[in-house]
Amino acid sequence: MGLPIKLRHVPPRLAAGAFILNSGLNKRELDDESAAGMQDMAARAFPQLKDMSPKDFGKLLSTSETALGAALLVPIVPSWLAGLGLTAFSTGLVRMYLKTPGMTQEDGIRPTADGTGLAKDAWLLGIGLGLVLDAMTSRKKK
Repeated sequence: MGLPIKLRHVPPRLAAGAFILNSGLNKRELDDESAAGMQDMAARAFPQLKDMSPKDFGKLLSTSETALGAALLVPIVPSWLAGLGLTAFSTGLVRMYLKTPGMTQEDGIRPTADGTGLAKDAWLLGIGLGLVLDAMTSRKKK
C-alpha cells in the first residue's frame, strides 16, 4: 500500500500549508482595528464582506486559513481537494491584489513596492492549480 498522497505533492503542500496555517493561527487574536483594515481590502474584491463586523470577519479569516492550512498538511486529505481549496483561496488573494488601489503599477499587473506582499501570493495559486491539474491528468496504476 502506497502513500495516501503522491510524494511529489509533499513539498508544495508542506510549504503552502505551513505558511497558511501559521497565518491563520496568528489571526486568532486579531484586534478590531487590524481586522477592519484587512476587511476593507478584502471588501474591494468581495463587496459582500463589508456587511460583516470586523470581529466576525477576523474570526472567519482566521478559521478559514487555519482549516485550509491543516487540510494541506494532513496527508489523508486528497491532493485534488486540498488543491481545489488552495486555488479558491489564492484566487481571492490575487483578486484582492488586483482590486486594491496602490498595489499595482500603471499596467494593473506588476506590483508596486506596497503590492509585493500581496502579489507574491500568486505562488499559492500556482501550487493549487498544480495539485488539481496533476490529479486530473494522472493515470491510476492497476
